[in-house]
Amino acid sequence: MPKKADETREQASEREAIAAIGPEIGEKPLAWHDPREAPFRLAGFPWLAEEGVYRRLPRRPDHPIPPAVDELANHTAGGQIVFRTDSSALTVQVRLSGPANMNHMPATGQCGFDCYLGPPGRQVYCNTAKYDHTQTSYSFAMFEGLAREMRDVTLIFPLYQGVEEVRIGLDRDAAVHAPPPYVFDRKIVIYGTSITQGGCATRPGMAYPNILSRRIDAEFVNLGFSGSGKGEAEVARLVAAVPDPGLLVLDYEANCVSPERFRETLPAFIRIYREDHPDVPILVVSQIRFARETYDRELRELRLLRKSIQIGTVNACRDRGDERISFFDGGELLGMDYHECTVDGIHPTDLGFARMAEGLAPAIRQHIRGCPESHP
Repeated sequence: MPKKADETREQASEREAIAAIGPEIGEKPLAWHDPREAPFRLAGFPWLAEEGVYRRLPRRPDHPIPPAVDELANHTAGGQIVFRTDSSALTVQVRLSGPANMNHMPATGQCGFDCYLGPPGRQVYCNTAKYDHTQTSYSFAMFEGLAREMRDVTLIFPLYQGVEEVRIGLDRDAAVHAPPPYVFDRKIVIYGTSITQGGCATRPGMAYPNILSRRIDAEFVNLGFSGSGKGEAEVARLVAAVPDPGLLVLDYEANCVSPERFRETLPAFIRIYREDHPDVPILVVSQIRFARETYDRELRELRLLRKSIQIGTVNACRDRGDERISFFDGGELLGMDYHECTVDGIHPTDLGFARMAEGLAPAIRQHIRGCPESHP
């Protein structure tokens, strides 16, 4: 696919600098591949085929969207590269949109790639890209010296930064094949907040949508927008534009401006989505418990109020004949020691994300057909 049409001279120079890292990593010569080309499969970027860029929303929507959402759509949360190869080595060369700059999330989660090996449902963690976090380009060997046998590879994109370019280095004589098709061939779309986007996982594979993708053999589209999952109508229209959905998960309560505003946006979002997808299941998920609820009664009561709004909205839809919408109580996901599951009282650690995925997987599986249970 062509490079971005608006690539600057500086970006072109940086891309050439990556290429100048050389054709070899370690002692073995490598061949370099663009994952946008066959037989690689890219997931999590619904408009990639038309636009050729790693972005979660279209570059030029038909209508204006909130600037923060437009910017955050460049973050590659949920993106995955999947393929099969008998290469004994794998290296990634990456050009980011910017440096690591978060004070409560590891750079490995914000800007790194994860590598998993194994077939769908049995992927096993292999490695995470580690590099000089002041830089915006890096090269990292995910593995070297493995036996020459065919294996399934999943590379998971950074959660909180854009990726301008990624290349995959494999043995020059390695075979590269397409992965097996998904068991569930429609997309699972999750719209939400910074928690959905992946804040603050230590590495990309530990964001809850990515954990779910290893338990449920389907393409997941992560539409979490940090601080900006507010349920606006213009965003709802773009969410509805994601092709071939099999399930919509709404997990944006934590960013709602107020209970009054939430009471307006949630029914409107559902109504807009139903105009295009009358039969796609919708799962409305209430937010996880924040640590401060332990001693802040007002915060706890606010969550319960918003939960009641969600339950009321779902029940009203069902009363009107929409039997494919349901509610899930996210307040129970983290368990009794919910206060031990976050980085800052709000954003989950890997422990928190693992518990979220563990609780959500059965509920999601109930809403999709033809997708048996898998175990990582």
